[in-house]
Amino acid sequence: MVCLLILIISGIATIFWYQAYVYSIPTDVPHDYQVVNNGTRILLEKHIDIKPGKPVFIHFFNPECPCSRFNLKEFKSIAQYKSPEATFVVVVLGPEKYSAQEIRERFHIDYPIVFDKSLARECGVYSTPQAVILDKDFRLHYRGNYNRNRYCSDSRTSFARIALDQLSNREQEFKFGPSALKAYGCSIEKCVEQ
Repeated sequence: MVCLLILIISGIATIFWYQAYVYSIPTDVPHDYQVVNNGTRILLEKHIDIKPGKPVFIHFFNPECPCSRFNLKEFKSIAQYKSPEATFVVVVLGPEKYSAQEIRERFHIDYPIVFDKSLARECGVYSTPQAVILDKDFRLHYRGNYNRNRYCSDSRTSFARIALDQLSNREQEFKFGPSALKAYGCSIEKCVEQ
């Protein structure tokens, strides 16, 4: 009985360790990846009806990705904090088995939801979750991680929030390093139904 209990606890611990390990490794860069540099104008108007004039925060989300689900709380926190100053959009990159209404209800998302994988390529995104911040003229200001910490609990490395504040001139220039700019999470190439 004790041996069985130890075996079960060990199995559960192994599963948690494996999940933490898998999502701490940077996502492989696709072989056909095209770099999109900061300052590049994103043709957002061909994907969603948004007029230029204020910054746009795009949350790339896959409902099947554990990292995306962990990260949703941080996205909502940033959106609540900055909603008057920026427009927020969620781009769903997971399997196309959910409608926008199902995403809204299941994940309590109150922002426009777009199912357009070509927008990820245009922004240089190849993994979820990722944040893309465009300036008021839809030029790429930031593309990267929300935080160095998987649970988005380190305020010193809240990269997406820092980038949005920087764009709003509330924060001084911040140099983003590899932990902000390397993609972690679920590969978009795997964001298709098998």
